[in-house]
Amino acid sequence: MADRTIVYVDGFNLYYGAVRGGACKWLNLQRFFSLLRPHDNILQIHYFTALVDGPTRPNQEVYLRALGTLPKVNIVLGKFKKKQVRCSNPACTFTGNRFFQVPEEKRTDVNIAVFLLDDAYQDKCDHSIVVSGDSDLVPAIGLLKTRFPKKRVTVYVPSRNPKRGAAVELRSAADKSRTLPLNLLPLAQFPASVPDGVGGLITKPAAW
Repeated sequence: MADRTIVYVDGFNLYYGAVRGGACKWLNLQRFFSLLRPHDNILQIHYFTALVDGPTRPNQEVYLRALGTLPKVNIVLGKFKKKQVRCSNPACTFTGNRFFQVPEEKRTDVNIAVFLLDDAYQDKCDHSIVVSGDSDLVPAIGLLKTRFPKKRVTVYVPSRNPKRGAAVELRSAADKSRTLPLNLLPLAQFPASVPDGVGGLITKPAAW
């Protein structure tokens, strides 16, 4: 029988590592992972992200609505929190306040770790697929493998940059690791208009 598989996607890792700057932002995650893992029984895809502030938020909200039409996709939202950072540019000659605020994404790594372990403890899957390059997930994967050595973990690192895509610690914690194949992205796009399930349409953002 096919492995019971659950996928855990770090949305910002996927966006910045594989999607940003390209023409494949309108990505149907359910279609993509069915192409990536055709022999797995994919039960659920957890998509972890946070709502951004600024001009790109409407596009993000439209995309999340499109993802919400997919029966296997579960969207898990974190949040952004303002963080005070001191300017560290040694060439800066500004003598006033050298501190400024930047948004910092919160909860995504913790949410992934919690879902990963909770699904394992409830025996919801045989195979966990983690789409991320973040080493903060190493302890959660390590604990999962310690408690449930027969369960398999595969990491797919989304990256066009070889240095960023190395993710040595995360890859080493998993049973197997791969670089996320970008050639599948164009094959897994939503149509330009997606039925919203209540008689309307969700339209791909013009900028995408």
